[in-house]
Amino acid sequence: MNRLCNMEPRVMDDEMLKLAVGEQGLRDEARRLAKQEGILFKDVLSLQLDFQNILRIDNLWQFENLQKLQLDNNIIEKIEGLENLTRLVWLDLSFNNIEAIEGLDTLVNLEDLSLFNNRISKIDSLDALVKLQVLSLGNNQIGNMMNIIYLRRFKDLRTLSLSGNPVAEAEDYRTFICAYLPDLVYLDFRHIDDHMKELAEMKHQCSVDELKHQESLMQAQLEDQQARWEELEGQKAAFVEHLNGPFLFDSMYAEDVEGSQLSHLPGVGELVQTYKDKFVIICQNIFKFGLKQQEKRKAELDTFMGCVQEAVQEKQEQGKHKCGSLEHRFCFQMLSSIRDESELTNFEMKMAEHSEDITELVSVLMTLEMQLVEQLEETINMFERNIIDLVGLFVENVQSLMAQCRDLENHHHEKLLEIAISTREKITEAAASDDLPTLGSDHVDPQPRWAHVASSRVNTWNQPGLAGPVSHSVIHGGEAGGKKAGAQALPCHPGAPSGHWCSQADGVVARDGPRKQDLFVDKDTIVNAVGASHDIHLLKIDNREDELVTRVNSWCTHLVDKIHKDEIMRNRRRVKEINQYVDHVQSELDSLECSDLLD
Repeated sequence: MNRLCNMEPRVMDDEMLKLAVGEQGLRDEARRLAKQEGILFKDVLSLQLDFQNILRIDNLWQFENLQKLQLDNNIIEKIEGLENLTRLVWLDLSFNNIEAIEGLDTLVNLEDLSLFNNRISKIDSLDALVKLQVLSLGNNQIGNMMNIIYLRRFKDLRTLSLSGNPVAEAEDYRTFICAYLPDLVYLDFRHIDDHMKELAEMKHQCSVDELKHQESLMQAQLEDQQARWEELEGQKAAFVEHLNGPFLFDSMYAEDVEGSQLSHLPGVGELVQTYKDKFVIICQNIFKFGLKQQEKRKAELDTFMGCVQEAVQEKQEQGKHKCGSLEHRFCFQMLSSIRDESELTNFEMKMAEHSEDITELVSVLMTLEMQLVEQLEETINMFERNIIDLVGLFVENVQSLMAQCRDLENHHHEKLLEIAISTREKITEAAASDDLPTLGSDHVDPQPRWAHVASSRVNTWNQPGLAGPVSHSVIHGGEAGGKKAGAQALPCHPGAPSGHWCSQADGVVARDGPRKQDLFVDKDTIVNAVGASHDIHLLKIDNREDELVTRVNSWCTHLVDKIHKDEIMRNRRRVKEINQYVDHVQSELDSLECSDLLD
C-alpha cells in the first residue's frame, strides 16, 4: 500500500480542489476565464486527486454533478464526505488504509467501485448501490466465503475482483463464486467460460437451490411488508388509518382500568361485545367514506394540474411563435436590409424600426403572461373552492359518524351503570341477609366478609381423589345463618390456586381481590368508576376526531398555499425569462450596429 511516508498528511481544502480542477479540466482560454470569473465546482464532471497524501475526504459538497472521482494512492482511513455526490458513476479508493465499507448510502448511481489494496475484512453496506457493475476488492483481508452470498443482491454485477484475499486461497474459490453469482462475466480480470459455469453449477447445485428457496421466501415477505406499508400510507393520505377495524375501540380500553374491572360483572361481557360490533361498523363506514373522498380529492387535484399545464403550454407556444417571427426577420430581413444601406440616415431608420419590433415583442410576451396569470388565477380560485368543499364534506360526515360513536358510548355507559348499581345492591342484600355489615357502613371490612364466606365453607374444588372439577358446595339458608338460598361458592377460574374463591349470589359473581372489591364499597364509588371509564372512552373518540379534522384541514391549507406560491414563482421566472431574452436580442442588435458603423 502506498503510504507516502515522507510527506505530511494533507487536507482536502478549496486550494487543493481548485488546483486539481484547473489542471485537469481547463485548457487555454477556458483556464483564463476560470481564473477571472472563478471555478464553479458544480459544473465539474471528473476530479482526479490521486497521490496527494490525503488523510480525510472533505469539502466535496459543491461537486453535485461529479460523475468520476479518483482518490487512489492516498492515506484515507474512512469513507466519508461523499453524501452530496449522488450523480457519481465511477469511484476509485484503491491503495488507501480503509478498514470498513461505509458512507456510500447516497451513491445510488454508482456503477464502478474500486477498493483494491485496503484493509477491508467484510463486504457489506453496499445495499444502495443498485446499479453496481464493477467491484474491485482485491488485496484486502476478506476471509469468509459467506461474503460472496451478500453480492447476490446486485443483479447488474458483471466484474468482480477478490484476488489477494484469504478467501481466494480456498480450493473451490472460483467454482463457489461462479455458482452463487451466475451472472458474473469476469472474475479477477479473467473471463468466466461456459465450462466453468457448468462445473460450478454441478458442484453447488443443491446448496444454491436451497438458497434460492430461502431468498424467494424472504422476497415474498418483503413484498408483503411493502404492500402493507403502501396500503397504510394510502390510508394515511386519506386520514383514516386504523379505522378499518377495532383499533380505536381497543385503544379505548387499553388504559381503562375501571372498565377492565367492570367487564367481569354479569352481563357486561355481552354488553361490551354488542357495543364493540356496532362501534366497529361505524369506524369502517368512516374508513370507506374516507377512501372514496381521497379518490375524489386526488381526481380534483389531477384535473387542476392538467388544466394549469395545458394553459401554460398554450401561452408558451404562442410566445415561441412570436419570438420565432422576430428572429426570422432579424436574421434574414433586417441583416440584409441594414447591410445594403449605404446612407447613415436610412441605416438609423432601419435600426429604429427593429428596436420598435423588439419593444412590440416585449409587449406581446408580457400581454400573454398577464392573460395566463388571470386565467390561472381563476383556475386556482375554482380549485380552491372545490377542494375546500370536498374537505368540508368529508369533515362534516366524519363528525356525524363520530357523533354516532359518542351516542353508542353514552348508551353503553347508561347500561353499564345500571348493571353496576344493580350488582352493588345485590351484594348489599346478600351481606345483610348474612348479618354482615353492609358495604356502605362505617365499619366495613376492607375486603368484605361475603367474599370470604364461601372459602370458609367450601374446600372441595380439585381436592385429591376427586375426578375433574368438582362440584360446587351449595350453601343453603340453614347452613350459613340464613344465607340467601341458591348462593354458591366458586373458584374465580378453573385454574385458580387452592383457597382462591368467589361468591356467587343469584348469578352475581364478585371476584376476590381488593381493587375490584373496592368498587362496591358504596354507590358513589361504583358511579365514579363507571364515569371514569366513560370519560376515557369519550376522550379517545374526541382525540381521534380532532386529529383527523386537524390533519385534513392542515393538508388543505398547505396545498392551497403551495399552489399560490408556485404560481407566484412561475410568474416571476417567466417575466425574468422574457426580460433576459429581450435583453439578448437588443444586445445582438446593438452589437450589429456598432460593427457596421466601424465598417
